[in-house]
Amino acid sequence: MKSSAHHFAGISLVTAARYLAGGMLLAPCLAFGITNEETVDLSHMSIDDLANIEISSVSKKKESLSAAAAAVFVITQEDIRRSGYTSVPEVLRLAPNLQVARIDASQYAITARGFNENTTNKLLVLIDGRTVYTPLFSGVFWDVQDVMLQDIERIEVISGPGGTLWGSNAVNGVINIITRSAHATQGTLLNAGVGTQEHGGAARHGGKLNDNTAFRVYAKGFERDGTERANGTDAHDRWHKQQAGFRLDSDDAGDKFTLQGDLYDGESDQRVGSDKTFSGVNLLGRWNHALGGDDSLQVQTYFDRTRRDYPGLFREQLDTYDLDIQHRFRWRQGHDIVWGGGYRVMEDSVENSASLAFLPTQRSLKLANLFGQDSIALADALKLTLGIKLEHNSYTGTETQPSARLAWKLDEKSLFWSSVSRAVRTPSRIDAEFFVPANAPFRLIGNEDFESEELIAYEVGYRADPTAKLSFSISAFYNDYDKLRSVELSPGGLPFVLGNKMRGNTYGVEMWGNYRVNDWWRLSAGYNYLKKDLELASDSSDTSSLDNSETDPRYQFSLRSSMNLPRNVELDLTLRSVGGLSSSEVPSYTELDARLGWMITKGVSLSVSGFNLLDREHPEFGSLPARSEFRRSVYMEVSWQF
Repeated sequence: MKSSAHHFAGISLVTAARYLAGGMLLAPCLAFGITNEETVDLSHMSIDDLANIEISSVSKKKESLSAAAAAVFVITQEDIRRSGYTSVPEVLRLAPNLQVARIDASQYAITARGFNENTTNKLLVLIDGRTVYTPLFSGVFWDVQDVMLQDIERIEVISGPGGTLWGSNAVNGVINIITRSAHATQGTLLNAGVGTQEHGGAARHGGKLNDNTAFRVYAKGFERDGTERANGTDAHDRWHKQQAGFRLDSDDAGDKFTLQGDLYDGESDQRVGSDKTFSGVNLLGRWNHALGGDDSLQVQTYFDRTRRDYPGLFREQLDTYDLDIQHRFRWRQGHDIVWGGGYRVMEDSVENSASLAFLPTQRSLKLANLFGQDSIALADALKLTLGIKLEHNSYTGTETQPSARLAWKLDEKSLFWSSVSRAVRTPSRIDAEFFVPANAPFRLIGNEDFESEELIAYEVGYRADPTAKLSFSISAFYNDYDKLRSVELSPGGLPFVLGNKMRGNTYGVEMWGNYRVNDWWRLSAGYNYLKKDLELASDSSDTSSLDNSETDPRYQFSLRSSMNLPRNVELDLTLRSVGGLSSSEVPSYTELDARLGWMITKGVSLSVSGFNLLDREHPEFGSLPARSEFRRSVYMEVSWQF
């Protein structure tokens, strides 16, 4: 029988973490306009062309998707445009190797290969090389991760460890959002829309300073209605946000330079007290220098400031300073080496409340790393990739994350790959410096001796495009976890203390494919299956973490249909079926999203999108009675580009 005090402590941690997760990005339903003329229309590309899209997240160098030895899915600009979605979290639903669950009007729970929660801590997210990360819970505040979706070139989604190249917290996956060069976004784009649950608009202008240097500036904003609980009461989570930014790109005789930045501000309702507010600014510079052949040098630095104020709970300002250097070169015959290092400083300042505290209130966290990876051509069709990353953090010192990948190109149309990797999730401030309530007697406290969570991952996969109309990918994985977070009872009773006494394994299968029915109709499908088998150490006093860990659907299935109809009309349908969540009794659901688009004339388009069309409302995450239900909605948008 569960201890009620222990159960309360577990709930306190989850509730406090939920507040910390803040508001997430946009809601369900924009359908936006036509892309820039320089954008490649992927609806007219062959299966071979799609397989040879260049990616960079798997090995930190350009390679074709068909040659990547990892479970990687690419969301293209054409996928985004034809989905009708308007927020980054909603767009990520297009990746069949991700779990995306909406929590309320602004919050999302997103992960790969399990352990989803409102404060997911095993997924690394980058936007144009900038890591969007909070040391509060080793995760992402999704409500402020925003870009103009029309400016995204592609989103590379890797399910599986990426710690060797990307570092701690790239445990279960990596999401790399890559925007287009300013050279590819010339001219002016305006769009505006209105719907049953939201309205918003955006403007962007691109120009040239000279033949080698281009720029763009943009501004966007939206307001979204709040959600409702299952009993019909208002969840008080209405929100709005404004954002503006710029990008400048210069390309001259082998030297490429990028300078870009964003600033944003927003508010979200909360049930008790004043509105939650969040704001921030970031600035990134990157220089690429070609050294001849495939050899290159890259230097990148950025500054990122975020502010978040939840009246009655906490206030935080985080300043991040980051410098990374990467060198690629070929050595002897058959060795393609990428190596480099970086240094990051995160200055975190928190104002506490009576409900919870981070002590000390001010913390300077430092992260230094050195990595190297060698891709070795063992034969014409066989490549072995060995890598290691050494990373020193402020909590546990030096962590080692090695990996080995083997890629066997069976023929020009198929690839078999396998890998074994070690990754870690380093402690967050919640793990080490969290106190509930803020003053003694505490009911729950962090653990200054909290250790990094560890993963050994084994993967195999097969990718092929056997015909001119068909391509598919299938991968299987077995993940062995140790030192997962648990909630332990102190020897003398209260308080509860965070510990590392949960362990276990997960295993599953991920698959997806594309089929071109004919020149005007394309089908895409995806399916994944996940099984978790966790246990507590024999000396653990935790009675809630195992039950609370069942936050992942056993299965997910998706089917997309994209049709180019006569008279410049497009019809897109997306069906998704998601298994239930046993820990919070969220039932399984099946939903349909649809978009009808019409290019009225060159540069002018109109679209109407409908979302959650099969049910009046359904939940996706969280427990009764507080969780939100999501209703069907409609959105109409017009876009003008000149």
